[in-house]
Amino acid sequence: MGLTNNAVGKHAVDSGLEIKKQTPEDKVVALAGNPNVGKSTVFNSLTGMNQHTGNWPGKTVANAQGYCKSKKNSYVMVDIPGTYSLMAHSKEEEVARNFICFGEPDAVVVVCDATCLERNLNLVLQTIEISERVVVCVNLLDEAKRKNIKIDLKELSRKLGIPVVGTIARKKNTLAELMQAVDEVLVESKEFKPLRITYPELIENAIGMLEPLVESKAKGHMNARWLSLKLLDQDESLVEEIQATLGEGFLADRELQETLQEVREYLTANGLDSDKLKDQIVASLVIAAEKVCEDVVIKETKTYNAFDHRIDRVITSRWAGYPIMLALLAVIFWITITGANYPSELLGNGLFWIQDRLTEFFHYIGAPEWLHGMIVLGIYRVLAWGVSGMFPPMAIFFPLFTLLEDVGYLPRIAYNLDCPFKKCCACGKQALTMCMGFGCNAAGIIGCRIIDSPRERLLAMLTNNFVPCNGRFPTLIAIITMFFVGFSESLGASILSALLLTCVILFGIIMTFVMTRLLSKTVLKGVPSSYTLELPPYRRPQIGKVIVRSIFDRTLFVLGRAVAVAIPAGLLIWVMANVNISGISLLNHCATFLDPFAKLIGLDGVILMAFILGFPANEIVVPIILMAYMAQGSLLELESLAEMKQLFVAHGWTWITAICTMIFSLCHWPCSTTLITIRKESGSMKWVALAVLIPTAVGIVVCAIVANVGRLFL
Repeated sequence: MGLTNNAVGKHAVDSGLEIKKQTPEDKVVALAGNPNVGKSTVFNSLTGMNQHTGNWPGKTVANAQGYCKSKKNSYVMVDIPGTYSLMAHSKEEEVARNFICFGEPDAVVVVCDATCLERNLNLVLQTIEISERVVVCVNLLDEAKRKNIKIDLKELSRKLGIPVVGTIARKKNTLAELMQAVDEVLVESKEFKPLRITYPELIENAIGMLEPLVESKAKGHMNARWLSLKLLDQDESLVEEIQATLGEGFLADRELQETLQEVREYLTANGLDSDKLKDQIVASLVIAAEKVCEDVVIKETKTYNAFDHRIDRVITSRWAGYPIMLALLAVIFWITITGANYPSELLGNGLFWIQDRLTEFFHYIGAPEWLHGMIVLGIYRVLAWGVSGMFPPMAIFFPLFTLLEDVGYLPRIAYNLDCPFKKCCACGKQALTMCMGFGCNAAGIIGCRIIDSPRERLLAMLTNNFVPCNGRFPTLIAIITMFFVGFSESLGASILSALLLTCVILFGIIMTFVMTRLLSKTVLKGVPSSYTLELPPYRRPQIGKVIVRSIFDRTLFVLGRAVAVAIPAGLLIWVMANVNISGISLLNHCATFLDPFAKLIGLDGVILMAFILGFPANEIVVPIILMAYMAQGSLLELESLAEMKQLFVAHGWTWITAICTMIFSLCHWPCSTTLITIRKESGSMKWVALAVLIPTAVGIVVCAIVANVGRLFL
């Protein structure tokens, strides 16, 4: 995806990235850096945009743009995905590499972590091979100070030959010097002599043989030395981008092809094949980074990160890691359950008050009852149910989840679950996407972008539905309360409810592992890929930003998709409940037809039909059951769970029905929003079909086993 800062070329249009300048004089600055270095925080502080900051590689999966001004100029800042290297191994890293290499930014700011500078310099050294207009931002100086690490910024700048600035991104006043350095590079046009990486003699000879010809053919569009090295490296994805940028004629040039072949034969004859060449290039970068850090990074004590290590020894240990994860999960569910009740009721009352006003309006204008029923009692009421049921739990769960992410705990979860997922021939990062699925399965599917391997990404998408989203919590909680906990409002009852819910969810996690293993041995065969997962330092969470961004980036995004699908579904539900054949509604006709099969799996026809009609939003499953049992024409709610239990028992519910309904709620087809997301992320209806069939088949089989075994004890 070649990218240009004027966004006029065909390749720029294809990439989807258009640089929007406020004035023609604006300079484009790429903001690069490893994951977890505070790059997005720098971006937020400079531009005033609250771009969400993630804690694992690839969290930022798109280029975000913002505007900022210095004393001398105005800039368009482009926050590109976090990457450890320009030798890309994932789609996100390719986006970062392509913008730096081919996007022609006026300058590149590389953000580094002061607590692990040597590793971060790998990206810096690769960047200065491409461009001379580079500024290094050494961020997190406060954490470095806490760990007794000192950075000699002046010496680092002298060794690298480019401006180096120290910052604490959370403190906006520390970024003024950074913008001053950018001004020096772009406005004042100060000349800098970036450090030149010296490679082994064979590689240097090869570059020398190829560079003059490449320089004449590229005509100044790219750094000839770097381009020569990349042509020797034979990175296929990078070669495609070079061809897209310089034109097909560049690589097809006969003289260039002959010279390139001669140079490769020279390297091979001297025992340097493609793999060894890459190894020596990487080794040279590592050695250069080590030399630069000599006398620059001073660690006053060997136990500078002892606090983090002490915590990690506990929460990543075999004996404590899993219990702590489950305990935190139970606490989050308890807070979500107890905290969402009142807001849900308040929001529901408000939305249904609007419904009453809409009813008055339709009666005032003399609208026919069927029109009032379709629009108000059908479409609007389903929307009201969905929004009042989904929004409060998500508004609580997502910030809690994001706080764990912000403080640095989620990468530890991925670390703990890496071994189980590896045994399932999957990627440990799937643990992160599974956690996101607790808030919303659609969000979990989007989160699968952090997994590099296409095979492992599909494994994560196809099994994400086994962990229940917030939409299924109301059904699970209601059944647990009615049949297993009781109607007490005491603290003990709420804790017991949270523990039982955690047990149900633990079953879903186990099914995730089982089905991941089964799929990896059948439909999606393969071996698990290796990956680097950084355990970032523990940090104080930015609570205000977490709340705002989790609501806007996740909650409202998911809610918007659910609303779009709930509108036609509300109309369908009303039609089925109000169109009668022989005095019986279509809904009950369908329920009667499904009843024999439903009884085999411990349900009844009404319950199964409710799950089918609950396709747009799982929150409306229980209201549809009530509507069918009470032969009403629209969704309704009883005054208390005690009344609901009486109604259910009167229609044949037992503890077996309750357990099978919870299992089927956990294991059935994903909601419409999730399926739409799977279609967009996978690009194929085949995977959408499998996403429907796999959990549904599992739910039917497990429910049938539980129902038939349970009946032996009745």
